[in-house]
Amino acid sequence: MRNQRQIVDYGLQRLAVLRRYRAGFLTREDVCDAGPYLRQAARFHGEPAEHDCPVCGKSQLALVAWVYGDELGMASGSARNSAELERMANLFAEFTVYVVEVCHACGWNHLAMSYVLGTGEPGTGAPRSRPRSRKSAAP
Repeated sequence: MRNQRQIVDYGLQRLAVLRRYRAGFLTREDVCDAGPYLRQAARFHGEPAEHDCPVCGKSQLALVAWVYGDELGMASGSARNSAELERMANLFAEFTVYVVEVCHACGWNHLAMSYVLGTGEPGTGAPRSRPRSRKSAAP
C-alpha cells in the first residue's frame, strides 16, 4: 500500500510466543486457537504469506486484513483483500488495518502487523445514506 502509516510489526511478539510454545510453556491448543469465523475469513479473504506455518509446517499461512474505523460504518470489523483495501484507502480519511496470519491446517494465528490507511484528509468518506423520514399518519 502506498499510503501506509503508523506501522506496527508484531514479529518480536510472535517469536516470543513461538519460543514459549517450543519450550513447553504453551500447549498447541494455546497457540492453534483460530475460531471458525477467522478460518473462514482466511479461506475467502486471505492472501498467501511467504512462509509456512511455524507450528505444523504443513500449510502456507494466509494473511487476513481486518479493517476498523468510525468512518467505515458497517464495514468496520470486516475482512478485506488487497484490492478492497486499495479502494478504501482512496475513499476514507483514516482507518486501521490489522493483519492476522492464519494456518488452514492447525489453526495457528497471530497478529502480524497493523497500520493506518486513508487519504488523511477529513471529509473524504463515502457518502452516507440518510435514513428515510417517517411520514406520520394524519388523523
